[in-house]
Amino acid sequence: MSTLQADWNYPTRMHTGAGRLGELGQICARHGIRTPLLVTDPGLVDIGIAHRAQDVLTAAGIACAVFSDVRGNPTGANVEACVQRFREGRHDGVIALGGGSALDVGKAVALLSGQSRPLWDFEDAGDNWTRVREDGVAPTIAIPTTAGTGSEVGRASVITDTERQVKKIIFHPKMLPVAVILDAALTVGLPPHITAATGMDALSHSLEAYCAPGFHPMADGISVEGIRLVAHWLPRAVRDGTDIEARTHMLVASSMGATAFQKGLGGMHALAHSLGALYDAHHGLLNAILMPYVLIANRSAISPRIEHLTRCLQLQRHDFHGFLDWVLGLRESLRVAHTLAAIDIGEADAQTVGRMAAVDPSAGGNPLPFDATAYERIFKRAVQGVL
Repeated sequence: MSTLQADWNYPTRMHTGAGRLGELGQICARHGIRTPLLVTDPGLVDIGIAHRAQDVLTAAGIACAVFSDVRGNPTGANVEACVQRFREGRHDGVIALGGGSALDVGKAVALLSGQSRPLWDFEDAGDNWTRVREDGVAPTIAIPTTAGTGSEVGRASVITDTERQVKKIIFHPKMLPVAVILDAALTVGLPPHITAATGMDALSHSLEAYCAPGFHPMADGISVEGIRLVAHWLPRAVRDGTDIEARTHMLVASSMGATAFQKGLGGMHALAHSLGALYDAHHGLLNAILMPYVLIANRSAISPRIEHLTRCLQLQRHDFHGFLDWVLGLRESLRVAHTLAAIDIGEADAQTVGRMAAVDPSAGGNPLPFDATAYERIFKRAVQGVL
């Protein structure tokens, strides 16, 4: 057995190791799933990965239908169409295969499959989650093909409400997948720029969780190790996409970041969610670009924690600027854009962005209480490239 192959039960059942997609049939059987719906995206159908999963299930005697109409920033319409397919096919479970978008749609479909209420009734606000009829939630098996979102270990989905042009979080504890397959062999075809953007997303999760206020030493410990893994393995994964060792560690770092951010996220995500809803831009890339600007805005509240982090990463300088220089150097080495303007986002919607970010659920975990004006200011600096 490879040293990078293992089974974990934290935060859910995790089957880690290259080639473990081959165990999908047994995992379905273990969880009583006999007629799953495979939720994925068009790209994975085109390159054959979805068919590989189907072949594994067919060999195990499990019939599986496929739904692949999933957008990069999934919408309520995507979820509703998939729920209809689930019900028409009388499926009893979801296999969510892909990046964060496919995983989020799959989890939302599993939640809605046995509910009578519409999707937005379960938005993560107040006690909406108590509206869920728990025996109507289908089991989900999650198989990420990117290392960034960590949605495979999350209890929520981020879905765009196109009518209101806002991203909403759908939440319930039973949305956590019953099993996860972290198979690095499924990620080797990911292009370098997507590997970089999703890897920086994993970094943003651990970093914002680490900086979030509140007492949660377990989340802090996971965050620090997640950041260390990204620092060491992301450049290798970008440099050589066939490096299974680097790919495996990045999948683990991604899951760790999403486990840690139960403590909270912050301004990077508050802005990224808003910009994703308005411009349909890649979530990981947005976080990567926004990272230094939000760090600087939070400096007065996070410097002591960042100084500790520089020691954990064995950086040469043990202060805020030492860490900031590392972030900027990492982004440059990965060819991540320095400004939002570089990805065609200008200042025209600055006030709207500020208002949206201030009320985004992630804003509640920011180290400082930024208002709409503060978010507008950060956004403009990120457009202009002014640190």
